[in-house]
Amino acid sequence: MLRPIRTRTLAVLAVLGLAAGCSSPPEAGTSAPARKTRVRAAPAAGSPFWTDPASPAARQVRTWERQGRGDDARLLRRIADRPAALWPAGDDPGPAIGQATRAAAREGRTAVFVAYDIPHRDCGQHSAGGARDAQSYRDWIERFARALGDSDALVVLEPDAVAHVVDGCTPAEYHAERELLLSEAIVRLKRQPRTRVYLDAGNPAWIREPHKLVEPLGRAGIANADGFALNVSNFQTDGTTKEYGRRLSAALGGKHFVVDTSRNGNGPLGGDPSEAWCNPPGRALGAAPTTRTGDPLVDAYLWIKRPGESDGECRGGPAAGQWWADYALGLARNSRA
Repeated sequence: MLRPIRTRTLAVLAVLGLAAGCSSPPEAGTSAPARKTRVRAAPAAGSPFWTDPASPAARQVRTWERQGRGDDARLLRRIADRPAALWPAGDDPGPAIGQATRAAAREGRTAVFVAYDIPHRDCGQHSAGGARDAQSYRDWIERFARALGDSDALVVLEPDAVAHVVDGCTPAEYHAERELLLSEAIVRLKRQPRTRVYLDAGNPAWIREPHKLVEPLGRAGIANADGFALNVSNFQTDGTTKEYGRRLSAALGGKHFVVDTSRNGNGPLGGDPSEAWCNPPGRALGAAPTTRTGDPLVDAYLWIKRPGESDGECRGGPAAGQWWADYALGLARNSRA
């Protein structure tokens, strides 16, 4: 149970769209030479969140152990032994959600999910797709919410959806429908008695003036959510993200927020912003998931993007959302675990 989290009324512009670090869905059909080291991450140390023992990282650890790659396996435990969000895919997210919430309940922990199926998702870029129309999305959210039941759960709702309205990447004719669907999704998810919902609000390198998000977030139902999410699938530092979040929170009447720290340990890659978001080299894991943030407005640091899953077919990576062991190993090796 998330006891530490407070419940206060909780083509077009391409460069901006790419700087966003467009979020990646899981691989279809899924939920989703190293130097010597003796470091091993403590499983979910200090975190109330559930760690998936069958994650791609955990499976890779076991494979490398069998192959005699013990040093690499120990490094990769920096990912495998820590909780990351699940991105349920397919027409029916229910089975994956049910399995995760039951496992989390047995351990007295909270499962973290990303709801990512909005129509016209990612405006045709690496993570294009989503529900075919508004009613299909409503049905998908209904199945999602029912599967949560009365379990302790945290849901990050629709990465990129509001920011793509603001930057113009999503065509104007879809804006009103999208905001309505998001507001309905929040209300439906919040009917589950122990579910917290955070509506995505992009990152500081994308919509640089947070006041531009205020009205779209309002129309998308932020008042009924527990707060908003920042830095999903991106690399902005904690300091930069929290300062941005405080400004947005003030404009939203004090709403709380969560921060994706999965890959921001070395901050963003410099240079061309149109290239910096997609599988940038030299990045590192950030702060481990926890509710002990030391900031009264920041409800949690989360690994929303699953470290080691590709951003897209750039820099030699596989399709968006697919596991990339070499990239995962680099994140782990560069981290300050």
